[in-house]
Parts: sequence; C-alpha cells; structure tokens
Amino acid sequence: MRIAIVCVGKIKEKFYRDAIDEYAKRLSKYCKLDIIEVADEKTPDKASETVENQIKEKEAERILEKIKEDTFVYTLEIKGKRYTSEAFAKELESKGTYGTSNIAFVIGGSLGLHEKVLKRSNGSISFSDMTFPHQLMRVILIEQIYRAYRIMNNEPYHK
Repeated sequence: MRIAIVCVGKIKEKFYRDAIDEYAKRLSKYCKLDIIEVADEKTPDKASETVENQIKEKEAERILEKIKEDTFVYTLEIKGKRYTSEAFAKELESKGTYGTSNIAFVIGGSLGLHEKVLKRSNGSISFSDMTFPHQLMRVILIEQIYRAYRIMNNEPYHK
C-alpha cells in the first residue's frame, strides 16, 4: 500500500522532524510512505473571512494537484469520524483488502481546509475536539498509522 500525508507548510522544529523521520523509518517495512508538503500562504492579522477563504483556496489548489485520481482521501477535521486505534487499523486494512492501493491523509494549514478539498475527500477523521498545531498533528497521524500496521500484523504495541 502507498500512503501519502499531504500537508500545508514545512516543519521547522527539529524535534518534530526527528519524530516523523523515526516513524517513517519504522513504517517502511509495512508500506510506501510519502510526506508531501505544499506551500502555505501568509495570513495577515485580522484577515477578513473573504481573505481567509482566498488563502484556503490557494492552499487547496496546491493540495489537490498532489493527489492522484485513484487515491482514497481522508481529511483531518475536527468534525470527522473518530476511531479507536483498533478500529483505525481495521479501516486501513479494509482499504487494502478491497483493492485500494493509494491512500492520502490531508492536513490543512492554520485556517483549515477549503471546501474544494473537503469535496474531494472520501472520508474524514478527527483525533479530538481539541485543536492541535498542524506540525504536531503530523506526528500524531504518522504514529497512529504505524500503530495500525502493528495491530494489523498482530505485533505488540503500547496500549
């Protein structure tokens, strides 16, 4: 299976990059992982709703051009579906079982995702009602993907 994490912005903090690199290395024995970063737009202070929507739309164009047509897309959204780690593992496993070989997880920028990306999505996932920095969300997501593969392969994992 090929998994892409498509995200807005670059990670500047070394500790986040180190964590992502570690989980990417661990995941390499289970799947092909691509982390695709698209440029973020600067958001002026006190931007109007119209300006914010224009910013999200520019980011959306960049996101959508990175997603292939045959890809099953999950967007990360506060109002998305919640999974236990075991249920998330079953969800990923079912995609592979039914012939989905390309999956993309999309993490938006600081303003969230534009409607165009939400319409392209095949499913949405929420990790919490809380808001997390998108850099930290990458670490959480990649760790959960790794955990899902451990569960799918009946390997020990931290409970």
